[in-house]
Amino acid sequence: MMEVLIGFLIAATVGLTGMGGGSFTTPALVLIAGLSGAEAVGTAMIFAAVLRLVAAPFYLARRHVHLKYLLLLLVGAIPGLLLGTWLLHFMYVESWKSALLVIVGVLLAFSSAITFLPKLRNPQFAQRRSKWLSVLALPIGIETGFSSAGAGALGTVLLLNFSEMPVAQVVGTDILFGIVLAFIGGAFHILWGSIDSAILLKLLVGGIPGVLVGCAMASKVPGHKLRSVIAMIAIFLGLQLVWTGSRSLLHERARIAANASTYLHAQNPAHRP
Repeated sequence: MMEVLIGFLIAATVGLTGMGGGSFTTPALVLIAGLSGAEAVGTAMIFAAVLRLVAAPFYLARRHVHLKYLLLLLVGAIPGLLLGTWLLHFMYVESWKSALLVIVGVLLAFSSAITFLPKLRNPQFAQRRSKWLSVLALPIGIETGFSSAGAGALGTVLLLNFSEMPVAQVVGTDILFGIVLAFIGGAFHILWGSIDSAILLKLLVGGIPGVLVGCAMASKVPGHKLRSVIAMIAIFLGLQLVWTGSRSLLHERARIAANASTYLHAQNPAHRP
């Protein structure tokens, strides 16, 4: 029942803001459902893909998708996603992922705070330097493939503060951006068998009605208020990622220290009590 409730709450956030599919789901599956890192990432990717697929027609019907910016983001993000997914499968080290979560969390919280500092925003950036969107999307793709956390949030914050688009169009563009990344990344996880079907089904039972509620709310929230809501959720997501990553790093450090102590005792039996 807990997974159904989690699915509903996360999905409502995705429908309203385009964010939270991976950033909330992956840590929740590790901490609450007890899944391994790879299983949590794979399950979160498929969950996020289905949610965004349900939400996309609402934004497409309202013409809230900027196709040029979407294509530029994908040009950079898809190669990054493939690289990040390869790293997760073949070179997965818990400490790397934890450190990455901390970095992404700090970046997300800081960049989201720019929303409340109008002088630091640059709404004409994407229009004048549109090719840079592909460059900036590359690390977003890498991070998505490696941890599935932060893609929607980082993409939303990038477009929110550095493009001329209205807020609803930012959300719609980012939802389609997230669909492509989630389905490509999710396909690899399905092939590798790193999906927990039972947990995924429970998440979707709550998630599908949740995303519909979020989409309905998005059409009723004024643009300036939605901007503030998105920024506050992104800041919270960033702090949550910092907490999750820091917690994992501390556990990893304690484990290494314990192993080193055991090894030293084994090498120096005279020092044993």
